[in-house]
Amino acid sequence: MSLECQLDILFFIFFVEIYFKVFTKLNNNYSIIVAVVDCGEKWGIFMLIGEYHHTIDEKGRVILPSKFREDLGEEFFVTRGLEECLFVYPKTEWDKITKKLKSLPFTKKDARSFTRFFLSGATATVFDKQGRINITSPLISYADLKKECVIVGVGDRLEIWDKDKWDDFYNTNKEEMSNIAEDLFDSNWELGE
Repeated sequence: MSLECQLDILFFIFFVEIYFKVFTKLNNNYSIIVAVVDCGEKWGIFMLIGEYHHTIDEKGRVILPSKFREDLGEEFFVTRGLEECLFVYPKTEWDKITKKLKSLPFTKKDARSFTRFFLSGATATVFDKQGRINITSPLISYADLKKECVIVGVGDRLEIWDKDKWDDFYNTNKEEMSNIAEDLFDSNWELGE
C-alpha cells in the first residue's frame, strides 16, 4: 500500500471520526461504517466538491482539476444538465441514473421527454494525456460555453457552466440560500440523521 493511500486512509478516518463526534451520538457509542472498494488508491465513497475556473479552447477541450480525475475514473459521462449547464458523472453514478431512467414508464410523456433530453446529448468521455476532456459541439451550444467556464463539484457529479451564467446563477441565488435551506429542511432536521 502506497504512502499516499495510507495518508488518504488516515485523513478519511479522521474526517469520519470528527463527523460522527459532532453529528452522530447513539447511546454514548459512535457508529462508523466505512465502505472501501479497494485500496488500490481508490475509495468506494467520494464527494465531488469545489469551484474551479478554467478555459475551454477552440476545439472544445477543457482541463478538469486533477482532484476530480481519480474520482471520475477512466471513463465518465457528460450530458445536458439543468439550468443550462453540463453534468459530468462517474460511470458508477451514471449507471444508477440510467437504471432509474429505464424504470420510468415509457407511456408517460414527461418520462419520454426527460429521457430524450438527458440521454440524447450524453457522451462517454475519457481524459487525454493533458487531463483535458473534449466536449461535443451540441453540448457546448446547449450550455453556451464560451472561453471561460466554471467547474463545480456538487456531490455525485460535476457541473460545467459558462462563467457568465454561473455568476448570474450565484448572484441571483446567494441572498436566498437561508430561505431555500429553511424550505428544504424542516425545523426538526438534525445533522447526522
